[in-house]
Amino acid sequence: MITYGKDRAWPFAEGGGGTIAFFTILLATAVFLWFQFTNWAAGLFLLLAAFLWLLILYFFRDPNRQINAQPGLVLGPGDGEVVEITTMTEDRFLQAEVIRMSMFLDITDVHVQRVPLAGKVMLVEHQPGKFLQAFRPEASELNEFIGMVTESEGYGRILTKQIAGIVARRCLNYLKSGDVVQSGQRFGLIRFSSRVDLFLPPTAQMLVKVGDKVIGGITPIAQLKKNHE
Repeated sequence: MITYGKDRAWPFAEGGGGTIAFFTILLATAVFLWFQFTNWAAGLFLLLAAFLWLLILYFFRDPNRQINAQPGLVLGPGDGEVVEITTMTEDRFLQAEVIRMSMFLDITDVHVQRVPLAGKVMLVEHQPGKFLQAFRPEASELNEFIGMVTESEGYGRILTKQIAGIVARRCLNYLKSGDVVQSGQRFGLIRFSSRVDLFLPPTAQMLVKVGDKVIGGITPIAQLKKNHE
């Protein structure tokens, strides 16, 4: 995954190739049947296959973006709407007081996740769980998720959670412990609508509020203070 996160000629998300291939074959089959039989059933199948193929292409789109990285500036970990900002104790990964920002991704959002802040990946862990509606607060702890801890020199550790939902049953993370990552770099994918949680130090200056729309790798989420400040 050394090159993943840079501008790419292929405009679709890594991890979506198999699904795109399946629906392309389905569409090709529908076209073949249409030319073979040219009846209402074949026509209906063709229309349905074409609609599903376009929907899948739209869902797996992965546009290149110009990243404006700055020291300590946390960027959006994905596209979506901020649904909660709260202070809490994160006992499992960070074992510290944190600010948790939760964002909900609907079916129309780009579902590729991006690294919020440059640093080093300390941990990537998959946790099986439930598939509650992703916008429910308890989904952060009870649903299936992938947690990723990154450490940025001078700014400490942050946690990013890709959380499965009632429709999204699979999260993908392409990184591993020890990887060095850059702000805005692509790192994963959630298939269909779901949720991303970002856990930041309690001293973080939040730059978004509930209801704001976030664009992954573009929207400034928070400004972190250096550890000695």
